[in-house]
Amino acid sequence: MAAVDSFQFLYREIARSCNSYVETLALVGALYTASKAAVLLRDCYILVKVHFLPRMIQGKKLAQRFGEWAVVYGASEALAKAYAEELARQGISIVFVSQDHITVRDTAASLSQSYGVETVVVVADVTQGQVAGKPVRDALRGKDVGFLVNCVDESLAFPQSLIEMSEQALLDMVNKNVAAATLMTRLVLPVMVERSRGAVVNISSGACCRPLSGRVALTASAGYLDHFSRALHLEYGCKGIFVQSLIPFQVASSERSSSSVDGWLVPKPEVYARHAISTLGISHRTTGYWPHTLQYGLMRCIPEWIWVLGSRALLSSS
Repeated sequence: MAAVDSFQFLYREIARSCNSYVETLALVGALYTASKAAVLLRDCYILVKVHFLPRMIQGKKLAQRFGEWAVVYGASEALAKAYAEELARQGISIVFVSQDHITVRDTAASLSQSYGVETVVVVADVTQGQVAGKPVRDALRGKDVGFLVNCVDESLAFPQSLIEMSEQALLDMVNKNVAAATLMTRLVLPVMVERSRGAVVNISSGACCRPLSGRVALTASAGYLDHFSRALHLEYGCKGIFVQSLIPFQVASSERSSSSVDGWLVPKPEVYARHAISTLGISHRTTGYWPHTLQYGLMRCIPEWIWVLGSRALLSSS
């Protein structure tokens, strides 16, 4: 074997033999970069289309597009209450379905006085099944119902491991967030299908995007509501029913917020509702608020195994 006494000669020989591989790798790198750029442009386009254009371009009024009445379940939650107020501000009359008739009654009276819309309060425990169906059907009879708003109940969602939760608390959470929302949809949907128009809005939680320690039941319930919305749209979208899954992150002055401080990333419920309602009829699955959409995009970039390791590290340090 001849000795190689020139580095330049050795380099040229290696480069010549690897030239084809370098070109292939360069092509793969260019394709990968182009695909990522295309995804980024697509996400930017969707962000503008969903969150900015609807707020700049005024379309048809909600009552004309969907109907004159809305059914709101879970109005004791700050987000559902704010969403109902935004609907009322746009001239939509509200039917509140709730067990807590005192809080809801005050909200209904306030909306009627402030916006001049009709409000009806139906006291019904939807988790009891068919017994609760009759007063709801009676309240909807003869009304042009165009909206159903279900909101996940986080009143029992403080951090707690599954075995630390009492059996009754676990059943209450599943009933309120899974059974009740599904049954309310079953009760209201026939009225919309009969008129071939309507919107079902399920407000779940950004907790469904990633597993959270201490909130097993909440993440599972929110995940159900999110998947239920997508499946419902697949089944009834062709019949004129628009189904939207809202997955908000932290919102100020609500049970889901760990801080009462509001700001750019933590909006007040009324600010969030104003942004979210502008996406109605535009996007079937959205955070409803563009800074939350940026948060969701960043969260998607983190592999789940890294997320799990980080969560465990934070849990062990606390």
